[in-house]
Amino acid sequence: MLEKFPTTATKTLRRLPNQRWQIYPQKIELAHNLSKATNLPSLLNQLLINRGIETPEQAQAFLNPESINLPSPLQEFPDLAVSLDLLQSCITCKEKIAICGDYDADGMTSTALLLRCLRWLGAEVNYAIPSRMHEGYGINKRIVEEFHSEGVKLILTVDNGISAFEPIARARELGLQVIVTDHHDIPQQLPPANAILNPKLLPESSIYRGVAGVGVAYILAVSLAQQLGQTNSGIIKPMLELFTLGTIADLAPLTGVNRRWVKRGLLQLPKSQLAGVQALILSGIGDRKGDKEKFLPITPLPLIPHLPNPKSFKPEDIGFRLGPRINAIGRIGDPQIVIELLTTDDMGIALERAMQCEQINQHRQQMCEQIEQEAIALVETLYTKSLQEDRVLVVVQPNWHHGVIGIVASRLVERYGVPVFIGTYEDDKQIRGSARGIPEFHVFAALEYCQHLLGKFGGHKAAGGFSLPAENLAALRSRLVEFANQCLEIQHLKPLLKIDAEANLNQINQELYQQLHALEPCGIDNPDPIFWTANVQVIEQQTVGKGHIKLTVAQTIDQQQFKIKAIAWRWRDYFPLPQRIDIAYKLRENHFDGNTTIELELVGARLTSQSYSPFTFFPAASKAAFEYNQRQYTCGIYQNGSLPELRIKNPDGKVLAIGQGQTVGLLGNNRQDAKEVDISQSQYEGIIQAALRALGSCK
Repeated sequence: MLEKFPTTATKTLRRLPNQRWQIYPQKIELAHNLSKATNLPSLLNQLLINRGIETPEQAQAFLNPESINLPSPLQEFPDLAVSLDLLQSCITCKEKIAICGDYDADGMTSTALLLRCLRWLGAEVNYAIPSRMHEGYGINKRIVEEFHSEGVKLILTVDNGISAFEPIARARELGLQVIVTDHHDIPQQLPPANAILNPKLLPESSIYRGVAGVGVAYILAVSLAQQLGQTNSGIIKPMLELFTLGTIADLAPLTGVNRRWVKRGLLQLPKSQLAGVQALILSGIGDRKGDKEKFLPITPLPLIPHLPNPKSFKPEDIGFRLGPRINAIGRIGDPQIVIELLTTDDMGIALERAMQCEQINQHRQQMCEQIEQEAIALVETLYTKSLQEDRVLVVVQPNWHHGVIGIVASRLVERYGVPVFIGTYEDDKQIRGSARGIPEFHVFAALEYCQHLLGKFGGHKAAGGFSLPAENLAALRSRLVEFANQCLEIQHLKPLLKIDAEANLNQINQELYQQLHALEPCGIDNPDPIFWTANVQVIEQQTVGKGHIKLTVAQTIDQQQFKIKAIAWRWRDYFPLPQRIDIAYKLRENHFDGNTTIELELVGARLTSQSYSPFTFFPAASKAAFEYNQRQYTCGIYQNGSLPELRIKNPDGKVLAIGQGQTVGLLGNNRQDAKEVDISQSQYEGIIQAALRALGSCK
C-alpha cells in the first residue's frame, strides 16, 4: 500500500519547487526571417514569436504601439455618445453626479480618475464605495437610496454595475439616470441603465477589448474633455497616470491599447505633478530589512535629490511597490484613504494618506504571513497525503480575514500545484471564501457545479469568491473533489512554468538586458522573458530577509567558469539548494554602491537532467538491494518496450515503476491495478535517489 512507502513530508525533503516546465519550441528559421524586419537578434525575435508575433506587421505594432492608428472610441463603444451627452447636460445644468466605485485598486483608481476629471470640468460630483466587510462588491439599493435622498440626478458606476440589475432598476424607478462603466463578464440580463460602457460588449478583435475598469473610465474622461474642448487644460496627463496605476495593479493584459497607454504612463509617472502619486512613490521606495523592496532595483525619482533621474518606471515598480499599498486599503482598510490620496493637491494630506497606506500594507503583509503559515500547517497535517486523489484543496478556519485570504490562496496554489478554495467563518452559520485555480481548472465552472450548496458566488476561469452555510462545508469539499477529478490529470498537479529559451551564463550581460527593453512594458499576456540554464553549480547560498535565498551560481564553458548572483524570493523551504540544478530565471538590474550589475531572479529550479533521467547509464536488468528509513528494498532497471524503467519493490510486494525521463510513475502490485503517482513529490524523491545510488554502486 502507498502508506508502506515513506510518506513523511519533512522540510528537509522539500528540496525544489513543485513545477512542470514548458519550454517554448525554438523556431530558428522564423526568428531569423523576423530579424530582417525588427533588426533585433534572433533570441529577441524568438521571444516575440513566443508571444504570438510572427509577421513584420505584428512586430511593428508590438515594438512601436504609437504607430497603430487607433479607431475612435465613439465608433467602438455604442453608448459612449449617449454617456457624454448625459454628463455634459449635468455639468451645464449643475445637476449632481454621484460615482459608485469599488474597493479594489481598479475601482479606487477609476473613482479617483473620474472625480478629478469631472471636478476639473466643473461638475458637482461626489462618490460612494460599498463596504467590503458588510456589503460586498458592487452598487446596492442602500447606495441608490442615499444618492436619491442627496438630490443626485445621475449615477456613474465604475468597475461595477454590469450585474446589478435590481439596484439600477430601483435607481430608474426613482427617476435617476445611470451610466454603467464596467469590464466584468456580461450577464444574461443587462441592467436597465441609460448607457453601458463595457469592453466585453465589443468584438474580440477590438483593440479596446482588454481594458480594465480604469481603462473604461479613462476613455470616458478623455472623450468628455475632448467634447468640452478641454484636452489642453492639463487634465489629460494626471488621468493617464491614474490609468497606468490602476491597469497594472488590476493585472489587466498589457496588450492592445493598454500597452500603448501604459508605455506612455510609465514615462510620465516619475515626473508626476500629482501630490498623491508623488507621496505614494516616496512611501514605496523602502529599504526595510527583509522586505522584497530591498532587493528589487529601485527606480529613482527627481523627487529624491540623492538619486539620478530615471527614464521611466517599469510595471514591476507598480506591481511590487505601489499597487500593494493601494490594494491593501481595499482589502482591510477604508477606500476613502486612497480616494483622498489620489484626488488631493495638498502635499501634506497626500503624505499623511500615503503613510496610512504604508502602515496598512505592512499590517496586510503580517496577516498574510500568519494565515499562510496556519494554512500550510493545516494542509500538511490533514491533506497532503490525499492531494493526488483529491486534486483540490478546501481549507477553512475561523478568525481569518476574508480581505486577504485570496492572496493566501494564490500562495497555496504556487506551493501545492492544485486549485485552492479557502474560507473563513463570518459567524457560526456562514462561511465566506476565495478560490484560485490552475490553467486546466475553471474556477467559475467549479462554483456553478456546487451552486446548490452555495449562497452568493462569482468569478471567472482563474479566480472566484463564494459564500455558503457552514453546514454545507463537507458536502462542498466532496463536490469539488468530484469536479476536480473530472477535469484534472495527475500531471496537471504542478504549477506550470512557461520558459522562453535556453541561455548560457556567458550570454547574460548588460547588452542583453538593454535589448530586452524592446519588450517593455511587460506584465499580463506579455510576461517578463524567462530563460533557463542547465546544470549550474550553486557555489554560495544564504537565507536573507523574510525567507529569501541569496546565491551565486556558476557554469563552466570551454574550461572557463562564469559566475552570477541571484535571488530567489520566498524559497526558504528549499534551502539549502542542491549543488547541481537546472535554473529558470528572469533578469534584473541591481544598483549597489553606485555599481550596476545584472542578476538573476530565480523562478524555477529542478534537478539536472542527469539526476532526473539516469536510467540510460545503467545496463538493462541491473539490480540492487538497499536500506531506506530502516526498511529493506530491492530495485532494478528493466526494459518496458523500448525504454528503460526503474522499479523499486518494498517488503510487502508493492512496486514503484518510473520510465526514463518521466515524472509520473506507477505504484501497485501489478501494472493493471497500479495508480499513477507524481514522483517529484517529496515522499518519493528520497527513495528514488537511494535506489539510484544503490544501482550506481553496483555498476
